[in-house]
Amino acid sequence: MKKQTAMNRDWIATARTLSEALPYLQRYTGAIVVIKFGGHAMGDDAEMESFARDVVLMRQVGVNPVVVHGGGPMINEMLSRLGVESEFVRGKRVTDAATVEVVEMVLSGRVNKRIVQAINDQGGRAVGLSGKDGGLMTCDQTDPSLGFVGTPADVNPAVLHKLFEAGMIPVVAPLGAGRNGETFNVNGDTAAGAVAAALKADRLLLLTDVAGVKDASGEVVTELSPDHIRELTEAGIIAGGMIPKTETALAAIAGGVRAVVILDGRAPNACLLELFTDHGAGSLIRAPRD
Repeated sequence: MKKQTAMNRDWIATARTLSEALPYLQRYTGAIVVIKFGGHAMGDDAEMESFARDVVLMRQVGVNPVVVHGGGPMINEMLSRLGVESEFVRGKRVTDAATVEVVEMVLSGRVNKRIVQAINDQGGRAVGLSGKDGGLMTCDQTDPSLGFVGTPADVNPAVLHKLFEAGMIPVVAPLGAGRNGETFNVNGDTAAGAVAAALKADRLLLLTDVAGVKDASGEVVTELSPDHIRELTEAGIIAGGMIPKTETALAAIAGGVRAVVILDGRAPNACLLELFTDHGAGSLIRAPRD
């Protein structure tokens, strides 16, 4: 009898959660949400499965998700396996002609197709592509000393809109085409921000291995304005690997994205918590409301 009572409580809690999610489900129907997927979750089969299930659920309730992924650890592993030695300038890898071939092979091949398969295994209809497909992302060289590393100069999201219309979930590898046909490796966060801006996305979710943006006392700040981000950066509170993420957030908002959320991708169902519950799951960055 006690077991039955506990089960009934679980069912009631589940029903209540679904009921409370209704306003959020209505709010995001038809919305475009770009998700930067990377970090720890990419290397864990169970977390990959959970992420894929969340993405499929988002599509099922009317959201148009786009997944943009990274793949640094997998690239490093393959370079080592193939014996391709890397040169570094100011702590950044030089992407020479040999390296960019490996980068494209890993990102567009192994990593991209693994995510596509995970989403399809959960009942979704995912399509893998890179910024080179359909004229999605044209890049300029970021720094000649770094080789084939690119900065998005023009993003044409027409191919993504076609996939939305067909009920597909785009999974984008962060590679772009140069103006002379070169292949450029693009930072995953930067690529996600550029895609989100071109789509005028409702949300850009940057999944990380930390809980969010923290203040001077180490507490996660749940909502920030661009000015607050700049103040924390100037004070040295936002530092290290969080700086490029907040810079991506600021650029995306300036480009027309409604809001950016930096959240912990290790948390179970992080995307669903952020979109469909009261409390969210990270640090939301948006311009002040009028």
